[in-house]
Amino acid sequence: MLNLAKLTLLVLLLSFPVYGFSQAATTEPVESEAATVAVEHDSGKDERIKKRIEGIFGEMDSLAAVQIQVKEGVVTLAGETANQADAAKAQRLSSRLEGVVAVEDKIDRTLNLRENVEPVIDRFKQHSKTLLKAFPLLVLALIAVILSTMAGAFLSRRKTFLNKITPNAFLAELLGQALRILGFVLGLIFALNLLGASKIVATLLGGAGVIGLAIGFAVRDTIENYIASIMLSLRQPFRVKDHVFINEHEGIVVRLTSRSTLLMTLDGNHLRIPNSTVFKGIILNFSTNPERRFQFELGVDATDDPVAAMQTGLKTIKSLDFVLTDPPPSAIIETVGDSNIVISFRAWVDQRTSDYGKARSLCIRAVMRVLEDQGFTLPEPIYRLRFDPGLDSALQKRIGAQAAPEADSAKPKPQREEMHPLKIQPTVDESSLDVSPDTHLNEKVDEEIMVQGENDLLDDERPRE
Repeated sequence: MLNLAKLTLLVLLLSFPVYGFSQAATTEPVESEAATVAVEHDSGKDERIKKRIEGIFGEMDSLAAVQIQVKEGVVTLAGETANQADAAKAQRLSSRLEGVVAVEDKIDRTLNLRENVEPVIDRFKQHSKTLLKAFPLLVLALIAVILSTMAGAFLSRRKTFLNKITPNAFLAELLGQALRILGFVLGLIFALNLLGASKIVATLLGGAGVIGLAIGFAVRDTIENYIASIMLSLRQPFRVKDHVFINEHEGIVVRLTSRSTLLMTLDGNHLRIPNSTVFKGIILNFSTNPERRFQFELGVDATDDPVAAMQTGLKTIKSLDFVLTDPPPSAIIETVGDSNIVISFRAWVDQRTSDYGKARSLCIRAVMRVLEDQGFTLPEPIYRLRFDPGLDSALQKRIGAQAAPEADSAKPKPQREEMHPLKIQPTVDESSLDVSPDTHLNEKVDEEIMVQGENDLLDDERPRE
């Protein structure tokens, strides 16, 4: 307990100087004067200041009850005012007189209901009279705004006029909206100048700039997407029904809107990609050039002649009706492995008359069959057994006895002619050999275009990028 008492006393002693200093600092007000005060003072000047202030307050009903005392240039205001605004007015007027050193406020704010309400009513009456006088100007200003807005709307609906300025439908729509807004803004500026509020115009324009900047940062992605829509509509990188690959998305183009690009995937699903992604992305268009090359790889045994296999395969490819002769098919040795040689065959088809996937599939089938028929060996997996000579002889014999049947089975056995799978001639449906293009997705796109009324920014008459 004694230690606790000592500790408490020590804390009080340490805090006392701080407390005393803070009290001394707060009790003496610190005043900073902008001008110096004269050493000698004229007593008659106080009386003149008092009379001047009384004369000023006497002209104002709201300050008539304020009492004034002046001594040594210090003005003391007492009495009553209706509210804080009147008291502040009295202080402000008193401090503006020459010779006033300071103004002391002792005014009582009565907050009288009648005295506070009557000025408001008087101001309302005055504003009403002013409004009645300015009513013809207000009507004229309103008519100007309406006529200017109607003129902008009329021009925005003139499609022929807009198409002459810009042939792009999307830009024509933007121009129409800009004309409509411009008509309203011009009418508003004219109306404000007519009413003598030209300063408000500058304020509104400045405020609109700040607000526009803030909105621009807030909707930056939306604006970027909108600008991308304009650029895509101008460049026209693809057409409706084009088969495209945009980044990792593949499908048939349905339409280009002001917000996104609509694709129909190869599975028949709708895919919307934001135009900002399309504009910045990698676009692979398979339909721009109707001629398209396909390739596939087949391997032959390492003991076979790869050049002979290439000539045999190319002869077969050239005999297919759907393969183009110009440019001609080609073949190259891709890689040489441990037990096989990989040959890459390449050929071209016209996508307008042949389906790319079907043509490639039938070409692989034909080349594979002819290589087998000509005695070329297509590589198969080969497994090699290795025996450690350090194993026990009995264990080695047992392993050898178990491996003997497998080794025998690994030897090629003569097969009957009718059992060879490539020699069998199964019944082949004619539809399996048909390589005509699949038009199902194009028909679905036509149905989509007929059902949906959304504007398409793709135009076949505009040059492709």
